[in-house]
Amino acid sequence: MTSASRTRSNPSQASLFGDAVSTPASDVTSPPKSQPEPSSTAVPPTLEAQFAALPSAWRAHLKPFIDSDAYAPLCRFVDGERAAGKTVYPADVFRALRLTSPDEVKVVILGQDPYHGEDRGTPQAHGLAFSVAPNVRTPPSLRNIFKEIAASLGHEPPRHGCLDTWAKQGVLLLNTVLTVERDSAASHAKRGWEKCTDTLIHELAMRHDGLVFMLWGAHAQAKRALLGGKSHYVLEAPHPSPLSAHRGFLGCGHFMKANEYLVKHGRAPIDWRLPDDAQMLA
Repeated sequence: MTSASRTRSNPSQASLFGDAVSTPASDVTSPPKSQPEPSSTAVPPTLEAQFAALPSAWRAHLKPFIDSDAYAPLCRFVDGERAAGKTVYPADVFRALRLTSPDEVKVVILGQDPYHGEDRGTPQAHGLAFSVAPNVRTPPSLRNIFKEIAASLGHEPPRHGCLDTWAKQGVLLLNTVLTVERDSAASHAKRGWEKCTDTLIHELAMRHDGLVFMLWGAHAQAKRALLGGKSHYVLEAPHPSPLSAHRGFLGCGHFMKANEYLVKHGRAPIDWRLPDDAQMLA
């Protein structure tokens, strides 16, 4: 079985930065020449402006954080890092929230912080946990995710790692820290993002029913307490990193189990296949 092909209905959609962001994918072994990703060429709006531009439903979920004493220091920190000339990824901080509205969320996959590197001049991070921008080679953890999907569902691993089509189906790919300095892993941890995303996870869990939470590794599993005992389907496994994937992530069956749960509760399952050509959808 090959990865699914889909017809593009919107070849060029506007992004937060006013640029067309639909980008043709490539075989990761021999990418064609393409225009740079918008995140590498445009000056990003301030973090406060990006918060203000969030869809109103997500702003309602984040209101307790925005009204807290932690909000302004986080904005000052991230904007100050950019103003100091540091490269901060991703430029479009809240793509995950713009691609998936709260009422459409079916599955939540938690990551830690964005990729901090580049691949042949293109930033890996583009606002979705575990996902990479078109024309970026698939990182090891994501390759293991694709291996698990292939083993449990029989789908051939895709040629790219852009997960926008998952997000559009209701998979919230959320890092718990949403920015990072280039080449400096976890550099924006403990600066306020955790309070922001903890608020989001808790509000999402409290306001909605029957969600699937995939918690991989100790960092993600620590967030289970935020679910408040609501009736959600929580799937736990080791992290898909090459250091831990063979200790129980591979063989966990999470993607098949998530779909079985969704169908049992009257919701459409996720098509975990990716289109043959990577495309950024917002």
